[in-house]
Amino acid sequence: MHFLKQMIPHWVKVPLKRLYYQATFHGDNLPDFIIIGSQKSGTTSLYYYLIQHSQLLPSRIKEIHFFDDYFELGTAWYRAQFRSPNLFLNLKLFEATPRYLFHPLAPKRIVTVLPNLKMIVLLRNPTDRAISHYFMSKRYNNEELSLKEALLAEEKRLKPIIQKQDYNNPIFKMNSYKSRGLYKEQLERYFKYFPRQHIFVINSEKFFAQPQNTLRQVFEFVEVNQEFKIQDLQPCNKGYNKSKVHPDIYEYLNSYFRPHNEALYELIGTRYDW
Repeated sequence: MHFLKQMIPHWVKVPLKRLYYQATFHGDNLPDFIIIGSQKSGTTSLYYYLIQHSQLLPSRIKEIHFFDDYFELGTAWYRAQFRSPNLFLNLKLFEATPRYLFHPLAPKRIVTVLPNLKMIVLLRNPTDRAISHYFMSKRYNNEELSLKEALLAEEKRLKPIIQKQDYNNPIFKMNSYKSRGLYKEQLERYFKYFPRQHIFVINSEKFFAQPQNTLRQVFEFVEVNQEFKIQDLQPCNKGYNKSKVHPDIYEYLNSYFRPHNEALYELIGTRYDW
């Protein structure tokens, strides 16, 4: 049996796990909060830190992708992705799907199922995020162009996909290097449906520089014990195939993002060192 499990590829295992959880589901569980993004900004590290808290209970699979990829399966399927908490322990349920922040339809879908949801957003310097995203795509063989070519081709690549609202298109998911760093418009989509006090925005650079202090703020936001100490604070999911990036790329991206960053600062009332 163990040998057979090893023979099943990951892309088959994950959907099979989700179907199993639905078939064996007997509760009525929905998350208290979700880490909604952004991709390549520390969401995996935050998720790993949070699962160490005694009052937090994660979903069975970190990235459920219900509100972007599997919404048509219905809320019963979504509930099946969470464990049944012990009511006497007052545990908080949560999941982390970084693509929710970027997906244009996710906010409206979320509010229909979870109108009182709290959300956590990590925002990384969009220049660094875009470069990290590119190397991730290269690592998974989702990009054939050079970094410069991919950045310059992005608008042309995405335009017909966005016009068709084909948001599950692999190019929209994998090659949206600059677009995912336009944080203002992504946050505004959520502010349209949720009060701002339900969305906790974290600067990723500050998060990694001061993890314990940031975690205390997160614990306060999700209403669990703020004094709980996370023991393992090693960063997770760090890329390993980055090559040297020419200074011209940084200059191009910094210039591209500058007005968008200024608009973000005005929206959230905070300036970052970008």
